[in-house]
Amino acid sequence: MKIQKSITTQILLILAVLVVINVLSDRFFFRLDFTSDQRYTLSKATKNILKGLENPVTITAYFTEDLPPDLAVTRRDFKDLLVEYANVSAGKVLYEFVNPNKDTETEQQAFQSGIQPVLVSTREKDEATQKKVFMGALVQMGNEKEVIPFMQPGAAMEYALSTSIKKLSVTDKPVIGVLQGQGEPSLNAMSQVVQSMSVLYNVEPVNLNDSTIDLKKYKTIAIVSPRDTFPDYDLHMLDQYLGMGGNLFIAMDRVEGDLSKAQGNSVGTGLEKWLSGKGLVVENSFLVDANCGTVGVQQRQGMFNFTTPVKFPYLPIITNFADHPITKGLEQVIMPFASSIVYTGDTTNTFTPIAMSSTKAGTQTTPVYFDINKRWTDSDFPMSNLAVGAVLKGNLVGNAASGIVLFSDGQFAINGEGQRAQQLSQDNVSLMVNSIDWLSDDTGLIDLRTKGVTSRPLDQIEDAKKAMLKWVNFLLPIILILIYGIVRMQRRRNLRIKRMQEGYI
Repeated sequence: MKIQKSITTQILLILAVLVVINVLSDRFFFRLDFTSDQRYTLSKATKNILKGLENPVTITAYFTEDLPPDLAVTRRDFKDLLVEYANVSAGKVLYEFVNPNKDTETEQQAFQSGIQPVLVSTREKDEATQKKVFMGALVQMGNEKEVIPFMQPGAAMEYALSTSIKKLSVTDKPVIGVLQGQGEPSLNAMSQVVQSMSVLYNVEPVNLNDSTIDLKKYKTIAIVSPRDTFPDYDLHMLDQYLGMGGNLFIAMDRVEGDLSKAQGNSVGTGLEKWLSGKGLVVENSFLVDANCGTVGVQQRQGMFNFTTPVKFPYLPIITNFADHPITKGLEQVIMPFASSIVYTGDTTNTFTPIAMSSTKAGTQTTPVYFDINKRWTDSDFPMSNLAVGAVLKGNLVGNAASGIVLFSDGQFAINGEGQRAQQLSQDNVSLMVNSIDWLSDDTGLIDLRTKGVTSRPLDQIEDAKKAMLKWVNFLLPIILILIYGIVRMQRRRNLRIKRMQEGYI
């Protein structure tokens, strides 16, 4: 009887504890984050944005119920994120979840809010079906609104939400100038980058020949892929801008390749001489890298033509990044027809390479004639860790502190216009936007853009580490079961010995 009462008491205590924990969890949100990139911990930037809110923000999450397991994780993570946002903002962030699939009226409401559904394949009762799925959110502050059309699984969820709130709450955006007048691509040709930058900045074209221009208004000026010669007056204006403490982002081509002619040549605009005067030398040569992209080669077999991808070392894929805020979280950026960067200045300024070639790289001086069918060997790549991106900080002109972020490829951030437009990888976009953020922004949102589920393909892991992971995955469950069995056996043995002792009841 006593044993039964004891068991009943224990069950009641456990239930009471669970109720208390449930009540406290609604009031105080807490979770442990053991991920390597702390993706489930709110950043300082997000907390500052939420604590600085003066007006309430309403978030309507349009998520389909009964999502497939791989998508249901995104819904759960987004809900946890909203709970934490509401707690940190002291109730200024209000949220609700709506299921657009429940009726036609709610679905139409989601459409009108800008939420885009996707079709996913599911299996129900051993039958393959396609289901319309909503996974987006509408962020509102007063009459202003921002839309997250689709929450991509594994994407930088905190960045999307925090920047939407920041965009609604900010009243005075810094201005970023994109240089025009020397054959640079228009803002429309960099639409992906401009769209990302527009979250925190007003982006506008700037022409140094404009006599009414006020360079002080620009937090940073970006120079992307110029093709015409810079007049001395324009270079003097850039010096003046740096002398006022301005910052420059430069993505320039020192060489260019024409695959239709199978030839590569030098590019000269005068900007390279101006940079060399500050110790930044973009070498007049092509970087070749064993870690590279491919080009399609037309081949014929019998009556059929087909395209075969062939590795082309003039299209280096950069995966070697420094531990720097600009490149933090980036995995790979393709930089077609890049060159190496060398610093020849003095140590009064700080030079930091942030993007480098692989350990198998080399250079080829211009002109270059491309041989698509060339069989490349290790002897073609005698160099390693050649810089293709770098940062220079210090008193570059006069006594004012300024900075230059330089990349030796002007094409990596251009997606083109019209029918020639192409979709850039997120890392290509992030590299330029991160650079502008680092030069211009002090909110810390730069760290969130690449905060998501990191892709770690097994074919890019060293063989020793791959073998270790395989054996850990295989042996760890077995070891845990054995440990549990040994502990359980020992406890039962001790209990049996205890029962054999005199006086045991």
